[in-house]
Amino acid sequence: MRIRAAVLEEFGQPLVVQDVDLAGPKAGEVLVKLVACGVCHTDMYTASGADPSGYAPAVLGHEGAGVVEAIGVGVTSVKPGDHVVTLFSPQCRECVHCVSPKTNLCMAIRAEQNLGHLPDGTTRLSRGDEPIRHFMGTSTFAEATVMPEIALAKVNPEAPLEVAALFACGLTTGLGAAMYTAKLEQGSTAVVFGAGMVGLGAVVGARIQGAERIVCVDMSDERLELARQHGATHVMKGGPEATAAILEMTDGFGADYTFECTGLVSVMQQAVETARMGWGLCTVCGVAGKGETLDVIPRWLIQGRRVAGSSFGGAKGRDNVPELVQRYLDGDIDAEAFISHRITLDEVNKGFDLMHHQDGIRSVIQFS
Repeated sequence: MRIRAAVLEEFGQPLVVQDVDLAGPKAGEVLVKLVACGVCHTDMYTASGADPSGYAPAVLGHEGAGVVEAIGVGVTSVKPGDHVVTLFSPQCRECVHCVSPKTNLCMAIRAEQNLGHLPDGTTRLSRGDEPIRHFMGTSTFAEATVMPEIALAKVNPEAPLEVAALFACGLTTGLGAAMYTAKLEQGSTAVVFGAGMVGLGAVVGARIQGAERIVCVDMSDERLELARQHGATHVMKGGPEATAAILEMTDGFGADYTFECTGLVSVMQQAVETARMGWGLCTVCGVAGKGETLDVIPRWLIQGRRVAGSSFGGAKGRDNVPELVQRYLDGDIDAEAFISHRITLDEVNKGFDLMHHQDGIRSVIQFS
């Protein structure tokens, strides 16, 4: 079938929206008609060429939601008409990582996914005789996509798909960092660095977990006000002086839990230093730039601080995303408030520009 898609042709250049060919699903695969897709920082990061694992040509996009159109042989967990959220972090439920409660990093298709292929080592996207690679196993900057069954979460059809799309990456990453990675305890103090989509998700996750104090740190007054509306009890302007201010408000010890949601190494260092002496946990969600390293003074660790990384918030996608979407429907998560711009596929580069200028929280592409 012919579809319109946003193709990364050359790093550092705007995406090109064009007609491409999409083959039907093979065994274990699903054809999804996209209804909505969020424009995430990871897409912009790859398009810029800063991602050392990036490749072109490729159809970008990974924060998608849509309706199942057709299924391949052997697919049993979804059927045509089902509403689904795309998962760049799949869940096969069988590999050594999936059966362990210690991680959400499924290994079933990872090698081919990293190469821009579907599990059989080929692509369903093409332009004439030229194959076009899949991005993060999803490629949701397109009217339709073909994905592995294990990379789709079936969700309640009552949830608007433009809202459900946020749970495909940014919102779940923040929520899960507090709920699944840190497993934040009731009555604790949490500090969230960054009030973008991931940081605001972490604020909401900390509230859901019952944190007594939730401090959000950001450079934007507008974003800090939004953090307050979603559960932050304290807000603070970012900068080097924030470290001392956080230590002062925690009697010099630091916070029980800190969350780094900016991708800036300097902020990661602050998140480590402001984690509580004795048992503080710093959870790093942000993706640092190519070649950057995080310097941690060993004394901070010897004093009992811990540092954890969190990919997709530690969420096991097929199990946890439907639960989180249901919590939105139940009123626990005001996800719709995070949609700041609704754009068309032809305006995908505008979505990058809005993100670059920190205009709003999330731009969502709506497919007609």
